[in-house]
Amino acid sequence: MPRGRPLLLEVLTALGLVLVPFVLPYVGFAPGTVNQILVWGLFGIGFDILFGYTGLLSFGQSAFFGTGGFVAAYLLTNNLMTSVLLALVIGTLGAMLAGVLVGMIALRRTGIYFAMITVAIAETFFFVENSPLSALTGGENGLPGVPTPHFVLGGFSYQVQNGWSMYGFLAACYFIGMVVALRIMRSPVGAVLIAIRDNPLRARAVGHAVGAYKLAAFVIAAAYAGFAGGLLGVLQGFMPPDAFTFATSGQLVMQTAIGGMGTLYGPLLGAVVWLYLRDFLQEVVGLGSTWKLVLGLVFVLLVCFLRRGIIGGLQDLAARLTAKPHPPAPEESAPIAEVAPPLASLGPSPRHAHAQEPGAIVLEARGITKAYGGIVANRDINVSVTAGELRGVIGPNGAGKSTFFKMLTCEVPPTSGRILFEGRDITGYDVSRVCQLGLTKSYQVNQLFPRLTLRHNIMIAALAERRGRFRLDLLRRAERVPGLALQTEQTLALIGLTARADVPVAELAYGEKRRLEIGLALASSPRLLLLDEPLAGMSPRERRETVQLLKNIRRGRTLVVVEHDMDAVFELAERITVLHEGTVLAEGTPAEIQRSSLVQEAYLGGVAAE
Repeated sequence: MPRGRPLLLEVLTALGLVLVPFVLPYVGFAPGTVNQILVWGLFGIGFDILFGYTGLLSFGQSAFFGTGGFVAAYLLTNNLMTSVLLALVIGTLGAMLAGVLVGMIALRRTGIYFAMITVAIAETFFFVENSPLSALTGGENGLPGVPTPHFVLGGFSYQVQNGWSMYGFLAACYFIGMVVALRIMRSPVGAVLIAIRDNPLRARAVGHAVGAYKLAAFVIAAAYAGFAGGLLGVLQGFMPPDAFTFATSGQLVMQTAIGGMGTLYGPLLGAVVWLYLRDFLQEVVGLGSTWKLVLGLVFVLLVCFLRRGIIGGLQDLAARLTAKPHPPAPEESAPIAEVAPPLASLGPSPRHAHAQEPGAIVLEARGITKAYGGIVANRDINVSVTAGELRGVIGPNGAGKSTFFKMLTCEVPPTSGRILFEGRDITGYDVSRVCQLGLTKSYQVNQLFPRLTLRHNIMIAALAERRGRFRLDLLRRAERVPGLALQTEQTLALIGLTARADVPVAELAYGEKRRLEIGLALASSPRLLLLDEPLAGMSPRERRETVQLLKNIRRGRTLVVVEHDMDAVFELAERITVLHEGTVLAEGTPAEIQRSSLVQEAYLGGVAAE
């Protein structure tokens, strides 16, 4: 979406809708086909938010399409309501309610299992509509007699008719739906949904309630489906039973893929291609039912050669033609400054409610044990970290360091024992909740948002600190979140990547990605930062830069670092904890650890049995 021109897409959408009746009839589009395109385009907006932006592939959107349509049609055909618009709103609310109930079930699983659950639920809705509720829905006959809208304003009265009169009404509905969708995707919620698509694990780790946001996207998609289903009944004059069929969901998925996922306009363009070819192949070429075979081949070719759909292909072409050189390559970029810029606390935040007293215990592990069946990864570990300390955690491979770290950040629960953060028992907490309290971790293997720029990566983490775990500020622009821009820029400056801020993460060098990994943890303003092997896999130059970064960020912060680079640990840490075979082998200052015969034996091949 264009930056700096927030209303450009809205203006172009309105202009395009105004020009359609003057252009499309001359290329063979009948008014009925154009109106169907608008209904499918509106239906697809919600699905694109769910799949293209959030990464949740649902084959069950027909359930909400049919629910919204049949609720509205039932109210209108049984004279329970005379206002078509009000019936459409109630049908949409019915679809949203169904979306909440279905989403709470389906979103308990991910990937192919989520998709299969949506298929099963859609088939259940189809069966219920055709059998137990056939007296209400008309069964195989559907609900005939759905009226068109009638508007009365003062002394002016207007009855919407079929054809181009209906187009005006549907175009207005589509425009409103598109404006709302654009606002959602420009909002903080939209930014979080995109982050979830790229890396749900990291989105949760920086403090976002991923499950709640997925459910929100699911309900938004259900709302669009329900409203479009109601419009289908109004357009056709009856509500058809095939609105509930799997073929409806399949057509929606194919149209979105043809037009381009993650664009909002892709479903509309896909509907244009689909419905135009359907009419052309049936009526002009005279293929009859064979048109489905030809259209299927067209779909396969488009997916093979335009993997991001028609709009995605055009975007890729435009990007190549207008490509600008990126900032200097990493070997030419400025090194980390020895004096780091301050990372200020901007505005109220629950984790900044009180300052850490020097010497106070910030993190405490009391007898934590983790067993996987008969394998014990950690056994009875007792560790305490004080405010302002940089604690190093070392040990041979297989010593249980990673499992220990995962327990501290609540990624995995301990089998026994307790974990306390600033006096609060956080054992069993969710990762996002722990992050909101101020305990954050960087990962040994980079967990970034690869399809976003470096700046957007940092912004995602800062949004969690600014807004909390979950907030439905759907109509506010993300840039207007108080303190967000300044916090993002300060974090970029701290990790020394300001000059590379608008470069896609996929184009960063490995050392830059490692710094960004640390930056994501820093952007959430942690009170305690855990770093899992921050120097892993680095060249000597990258290692020197990252060591300087760690020296910068330790000022005024409490850090726990797991690292295999012994020189770096002895240079940075004030106290070191040594793990061996899942237990604490030794603990003390770097000098004490260096002199320890137990540590030396452990690194040279193990400790004697005694």
